[in-house]
Amino acid sequence: MPLAKFLREIAVVSALLAPPVIPAAAQPTSPSINERASGAIAPVHDPVIIREGDTYHVFSTGIGPDGQGLISHRTSPDLIQWELAPPPLTSLPEWVVDAVPGVRNLWAPDISYVNGRYRLYYSASTFGSNRSAIGVATSATLDPASPDYGWRDEGMVVASNPADDFNAIDPAFLADGDGRHWLSLGSFWSGLKLFELNPQTGKLLDPAAEPVTIASRPVPAGAPSIVEAPYIFERDGSYWLLASYDYCCKGVNSTYYTVVGRAEDVTGPYLGKDGSSMLEGGGTILLRADLQEQERFRGPGHPGHFRDADGTDYVVYHAYDKDRNGVPTLRILPLSWGADGWPVPAE
Repeated sequence: MPLAKFLREIAVVSALLAPPVIPAAAQPTSPSINERASGAIAPVHDPVIIREGDTYHVFSTGIGPDGQGLISHRTSPDLIQWELAPPPLTSLPEWVVDAVPGVRNLWAPDISYVNGRYRLYYSASTFGSNRSAIGVATSATLDPASPDYGWRDEGMVVASNPADDFNAIDPAFLADGDGRHWLSLGSFWSGLKLFELNPQTGKLLDPAAEPVTIASRPVPAGAPSIVEAPYIFERDGSYWLLASYDYCCKGVNSTYYTVVGRAEDVTGPYLGKDGSSMLEGGGTILLRADLQEQERFRGPGHPGHFRDADGTDYVVYHAYDKDRNGVPTLRILPLSWGADGWPVPAE
């Protein structure tokens, strides 16, 4: 769950810091995407990525001035050099102000291309509250130079309030192999949820339907289930659920890490390689920074998945840079697939 106060403070700090320089002697023979990444890669929190033509687009939690404080937008021709792009929204939609009093920025967007338009889901909340809402905006293109460019806010998709056992933030869209559309979401409370969508509108198919629980972490009575940021994708007929466990938003003290589970049906159950259920806090660790004294990038989490035109799978996420006062930083990691059919980091 993004910590708005922390993010506003870290945005100020990061503006004063120059990008880190890696000495030539320390350069590996084949530097990774993350080792070569430059430009506007920080502050970035809760990123998602998509490609239109020859341009990659990253959208993330709103941090920064000039509209970037609502939803931030960056572009790159090669996944390496990044620059800021025009933000999709320049003011909070009126319905957001009414639905979530006190909201200042928009969190954890998701981007997809559906029915000939780009669909941008976003969440509005205040830290520590589940009085939250998810909305959606659409555009025919992501290219601001195109005459067809322009974001149209389509309104609210789903909301939560203190009477609910879930938190309507961290949305992620999926079209399954049968053509049904879904939105996963959630942070803390009773865990991660899945709602079916109307394929035409992108909103709930049945507003009265109960969501499906896809991940939870059992805790003592009264304590939160520390799981958030679901992202489901399909590969070879199986569905894969990425999620973040433990705490974000504490800079270098963040304990965030990313797990993955597999299911044969989009609704689950999602199981780790060892058979552990993500309904019981299980799953297989995909990203984690264990060595406090050695790992520069702490708390890797809030993952999104992207499959490029050549079939390469990537995980996009943020991590906190120990060398730059804990600023949240864009990270992109190719995945390879082991002989057992499970994803592993390729770098």
